[in-house]
Amino acid sequence: MKELLIAKNYLNSIGIERAEVGFVLGTGLSNLLNYVKIKQTIPYTEIPGFCASTVEFHKGNLVYGTIENKNVLVMQGRFHSYEGYSMQQIVFPIRVMKLLGVKYLFLSNAAGGINLNFKKGDLVLIDDHINLQSGNPLTGKNFDELGSRFPDMNEPYHPDLKNALLQKANKLKIDLKKGVYAVVNGPNLETKAEYRYLKIIGADMVGMSTVPEVIAANHANLPCTAISVITDECDPENLKLVNIEEIIAIAAKADEKLSKLFAETIEDL
Repeated sequence: MKELLIAKNYLNSIGIERAEVGFVLGTGLSNLLNYVKIKQTIPYTEIPGFCASTVEFHKGNLVYGTIENKNVLVMQGRFHSYEGYSMQQIVFPIRVMKLLGVKYLFLSNAAGGINLNFKKGDLVLIDDHINLQSGNPLTGKNFDELGSRFPDMNEPYHPDLKNALLQKANKLKIDLKKGVYAVVNGPNLETKAEYRYLKIIGADMVGMSTVPEVIAANHANLPCTAISVITDECDPENLKLVNIEEIIAIAAKADEKLSKLFAETIEDL
């Protein structure tokens, strides 16, 4: 807890306080900042306990500002296990957000579509997940100040927040699908046989992030929700080579809808 409190106190000291809503933006997803009246942008490397984001398409900034009348904290990029970071390092910012007063957490990611009904550019609300990563952010000494030793994961994605997004999407005429997200270690993409396996066990999409943060949020009683942007179609019978530039372009195009959905949803919270 000491390191968490040091980070929290540092951010308080530079004027970041009374945060209400937190966001974690995934690969190629940053359009939400167009809705934010930015007060401060702090590189992760300046915040005690935060890691450096090493992924090319993750900016590595914590942005503080407002959307309408709500104070927001936006993680412009996240940390992944494939970067060599521990689960505790990955979820460190989520725990700091909780200490700063964040009441709702919205997450996004780019994912491969296993469900053949999902196409490139689709937005999919994560209804549940399958954790296939090694390690768990709750391993080790429990932080009793944040949550219990054995948090329940019956509804890891908060029903009220999911419903709020679905209702707002319907109002905005945005097609928001629902699905189960499987998380793997990465950074390599999956083989044909692995895609078949993921489909058999009930996954609709697959990615390399988000679940550790969701586990930490649930542990800290921080209501959260998440949306995946489908950036590639993972049909093992018609698998094509993945072009990272194309993935980023697809994510950026879908991000316009996603960011509008997020911004307008939190206005009603």
